[in-house]
Amino acid sequence: MIKIGIICPSEIALRRFMPALQKVQGVLFSAIGIASPKEWFGDLENVTAEQIEEQQFRELAKASAFVDQYGGEIIVGYETLVSSDKIDAIYIPLPPALHYKWAKLALQNSKHVFVEKPSTTTLADTDDLISIASEKELVLHENYMFIYHSQLEEIQSVVKKGEIGEVRLYRITFGFPRRAANDFRYNKTLGGGALLDAGGYCLKYANWLLGGDAHVISAQTNYLEGFEVDMYGSAIMADSDGHIAQLAFGMDNDYRCDIEIWGSNGTITSGRILTAPAGFVPTYSIKKNQNIEIRQLSADDTFFKSIQRFISCIENASVRIEEYNLLKKQEELVEEFKYLCK
Repeated sequence: MIKIGIICPSEIALRRFMPALQKVQGVLFSAIGIASPKEWFGDLENVTAEQIEEQQFRELAKASAFVDQYGGEIIVGYETLVSSDKIDAIYIPLPPALHYKWAKLALQNSKHVFVEKPSTTTLADTDDLISIASEKELVLHENYMFIYHSQLEEIQSVVKKGEIGEVRLYRITFGFPRRAANDFRYNKTLGGGALLDAGGYCLKYANWLLGGDAHVISAQTNYLEGFEVDMYGSAIMADSDGHIAQLAFGMDNDYRCDIEIWGSNGTITSGRILTAPAGFVPTYSIKKNQNIEIRQLSADDTFFKSIQRFISCIENASVRIEEYNLLKKQEELVEEFKYLCK
């Protein structure tokens, strides 16, 4: 039985991770960690007792929702949690800039790590985590869960059968309306920005479509007045044979989550390609000149399948090594994008 703990009683952990975890055999939720006052505030010299009490009360209330529904215990202090012998693995749903610190400490304490995307905010940090994980034979799994949805393979099967002829272009768009001003996505210190949030999905999917050996050949990030992070962007990726994917993403946009595959004889389009929730039945359209047909795809549970992948990495060394390579490739693509934007 693999005992798992969660750093931070976040909304995604309660709403998505925990229900999926209940479906996975051989895993037990053991503990939820909340930040200690020092971990939350840093230097406590100018922090009042009332502020500390309020922070602890708020975090304990959120953590209690986990324990009330799923059992386990509340542990005060992220460091206390990751060093505890009560857990074998840790789930990290913190803002991106905090992933490296806590994933590294967890790995150093011999814990398998399931981290929300992006794994870190730099290739150097991700390389360091992979090195530690590899040396200690531990899992480092980045939760781009959409990649496990069966709709990807179903759409690709239509393409491989030649129904739209030869592929001329892939186009991936992912964007959503502006969120609250205090959302971490708009905070540079916390690792915010459209590239690290929405853009990472597009890079991941494009590389999958292009066979896994693609590179970014053109990239652009755009800023808006009043924001310290990139708010939208675009890119072109290509494989060694010259097949192309165009990407566009943003977090001050009309909602789109689309794939378009333009072929010599037809075009496939589908929405919710990156964000289909558990049980949602996606569809795609196939257009041949002026004839359009809507077809149904399979429902799936990507969070459940991502946790299953995590368990497979724990149990199988070859799968674990494959995961390191996929993770490194993803961060290399992000670095290529950043370099082209300089």
